[in-house]
Amino acid sequence: MFEQYRVLDLTDEKGMLCGKVLSELGMDVIKVEKPGGDSARNLGPFYHDQIDPQKSLFWFANNTNKKGVTLNLETTDGKEIFKKLAAKSDIVIESFAPGYLDSLGLGYSGLIKINPRIIMTSITHFGQEGPYRDYKGSDIVEMAMGGLMSITGDTDRAPLRISVELAYPSAALQAASGTMIALYHRELTGEGQQVDISIQDSIVVSLWVTPNLWNLTKIIQQREGQFRKRFHLKKKENYPCKDGYIAWELFAGEWASSTFEVVNLMDAEGMAGELKGIDWGAMGSGMENVTQTQLEAWQDMFGKYFLKHTRNELHEEAIKRRIMLMPVNTCKDVVENKQLKARDFWTTIEHDDLKDSIVYPGVAVKVSEYPWKITRRAPNIGEHNADIYIKELGFSEKDLLNLKKNNVI
Repeated sequence: MFEQYRVLDLTDEKGMLCGKVLSELGMDVIKVEKPGGDSARNLGPFYHDQIDPQKSLFWFANNTNKKGVTLNLETTDGKEIFKKLAAKSDIVIESFAPGYLDSLGLGYSGLIKINPRIIMTSITHFGQEGPYRDYKGSDIVEMAMGGLMSITGDTDRAPLRISVELAYPSAALQAASGTMIALYHRELTGEGQQVDISIQDSIVVSLWVTPNLWNLTKIIQQREGQFRKRFHLKKKENYPCKDGYIAWELFAGEWASSTFEVVNLMDAEGMAGELKGIDWGAMGSGMENVTQTQLEAWQDMFGKYFLKHTRNELHEEAIKRRIMLMPVNTCKDVVENKQLKARDFWTTIEHDDLKDSIVYPGVAVKVSEYPWKITRRAPNIGEHNADIYIKELGFSEKDLLNLKKNNVI
């Protein structure tokens, strides 16, 4: 579908996922690294815990399908080689500090003189403009500055970041979307453009209604931990069970059928007690006349029942009885999930260099007319230098040796 487009990927960990998405659409993505390899190769975890820039699982995950070359953009020869590549490319994605590529003559204003149709997607902490333009950042900084940490964690504790990086991949996905919009515009008009992605912006977008809540009501959303505030009550949403956790909430009013069915299950085992005589439907969805103390007593009773059963047992009954209950899956559960297997979500990629194969998450979007897929492992350092520099740009093997000697590639 997009095989005719070439992408030069200059990103570090902030934007690598963008190039991965474009490669899965079929684009020819070339990952351009500095000589010796990108710093992101030093990010763990590592294959079999072997700390090696060629064995970073982070690198593997974010660079499948790409080709890989090395190039020092700060050398005269490196700049000229990059210009030759850019002249034959459609898209450049980069995550350098604002102004860095301009200082080398390789920014958007420089590249459009070589290729007026070029699209440059720039991913930075705070964008190309504004008072924070030149500020340094990190994934946790963006989570904090974007507002996500203020609503994450328990009410009585300090704000938290979530357990995995979110800011960088969120921005990278926004970058992929922005790049495709710019590409569509170019197909209609023939004009390239620069796509400006702020990681802070991307986090704010992920907050959904929280900023609007303040704007409309001047209420600051609070951290709620494992509980969720429903009207005047704080209700539990996750319960421990025999082999992990399940997600379930005590509903009343129009959603009461789910609660009635759990009570019926409890009653069959002699555990319903006073819950059996409660008319959950007549109570009202807001449980207006229920106190927090009473709610917690009921939740404790439900919790004792859940502790006697496994996630699978509870989920099977939930499916039969249309109960709004689901297991909280671990990573192991997700990999073994029969639904994901049925959709061929997981992809096994051969790593000839490791003499092994690794199972990767596949693509989340299935397009009936196009096989969107992962076909190749991430490149090793400079793996495609000869293919690109000799076969495409016309350098000789001797040229490559000299370029390597002079720290250009």
